[in-house]
Amino acid sequence: MKRKTFLELSSALALGGIISPLSGCKNESQQMETPTSDVVARTNWAKNYTYKAEQLHRPKSAAEVQELVKQLDQQKALGTCHCFNDIADSPKHQISTQDLKQVIGIDEENKTITVQAGAKYGEIAPILQERGFALHNLASLPHISVAGACATGTHGSGVSNGNLPSAVRALEMVNGKGELIKLQRGDEGFSGAVVGLGALGIVTQLTLDIEKTFDVRQDVFQDLPLESLQENFEDIMSAGYSVSLFTDWTKKLVSQVWVKRRTDREVADLGTDFYGAKAATRDLHPITRLSAVHCTEQMGKPGPWHERLPHFKMGFTPSSGDELQSEFFVPFENGLEAMMALEKQSEKIFPHLLISEIRTIAADDYWMSPAYQQKSLAIHFTWKPEWPAVKELIPMIEAELAPFGVRPHWGKLFTVPKTSLHERYPKMQDFLQMVQAFDPQGKFRNEYLDLNIYSS
Repeated sequence: MKRKTFLELSSALALGGIISPLSGCKNESQQMETPTSDVVARTNWAKNYTYKAEQLHRPKSAAEVQELVKQLDQQKALGTCHCFNDIADSPKHQISTQDLKQVIGIDEENKTITVQAGAKYGEIAPILQERGFALHNLASLPHISVAGACATGTHGSGVSNGNLPSAVRALEMVNGKGELIKLQRGDEGFSGAVVGLGALGIVTQLTLDIEKTFDVRQDVFQDLPLESLQENFEDIMSAGYSVSLFTDWTKKLVSQVWVKRRTDREVADLGTDFYGAKAATRDLHPITRLSAVHCTEQMGKPGPWHERLPHFKMGFTPSSGDELQSEFFVPFENGLEAMMALEKQSEKIFPHLLISEIRTIAADDYWMSPAYQQKSLAIHFTWKPEWPAVKELIPMIEAELAPFGVRPHWGKLFTVPKTSLHERYPKMQDFLQMVQAFDPQGKFRNEYLDLNIYSS
């Protein structure tokens, strides 16, 4: 399958819920007992990909997952359908984690929470808050499942903050033989399993590190001069616990800077001038012209961690978002140079872009993580649903970032060839050996893994 044809775009895309999360994929609740030619199409949340799997299964326990894995041949786990490519698809079967969403328990002494794979961050955060605990980081969208986010190396922001997988202390998964495998931090293979791309098995349970709850204030500034960013890059990106730059790559400006800071640490007043950017006078959506009604509260008003670290409110019932997304990681020390390379292509990028977000992520030791052993700058693109144009832009962007050893987000749109991915992931061969041990019959193999991971 060629990269240019692996997406099946909806024929009726319309600009609608821009950067809006979705609680689940279309028709995910339909149980298909037998393959049928008139199956209602199931899509990912952005509706840019239609799943090809003939049957969807919804187990309610790890034991049921084990039985399905033993009985079925080709299969993949399916979470909240938030990936923009075919990473979660299978030629025959998908096993949904939608009914595996319980909080198993909170261990206050060891500071952990154990949840089933399908639990969403937006569901477990209030439970933690009520008990006086927090997670160290959250993604911009809280509606994603814990297992899916960890499997793809999804992240929040912060120079010293690891991605979401960095909180994993232990996990359970069903391997290709139907065995329930338990791994914990320090075990052989743990670093290969956490960001596992769905290649090793179906994760059923995870244990995450937690800490004492904390409050965060969120200050937003507008129109940061590009020249000022160049002169003060490291200071700006480290100005808060989490910092996001939003830009459309035009006018020599960064349109918005979101600075999230913990109030349990020394918090100096940032004033009304932030390196030349002016303090916002109202809550803003990352795309300034849109309503901020569903965005988390700003204007420096402190609030619980789970109501400030995401960009969007957890209580918001999302609708489908007609958009496409790509994201690329480069070493932090090359981040500014990488941004300037893309800024030169603004005339090509801008017409098809909704917004870009730039964030930092601390290094980790997970073999297949885009932040493996390198502090990274992540450059994210939310595209208009214009696939013919976007599919031409993505290779151009990757070419501009190639000198910096670019690594793409596994769950978003990219065309970096397999040979380059193998070069940029030092533990790729160890991961492939682990895949062979966990899934010797290739039950979890699919076109995505053939295209990006498998050597043959």
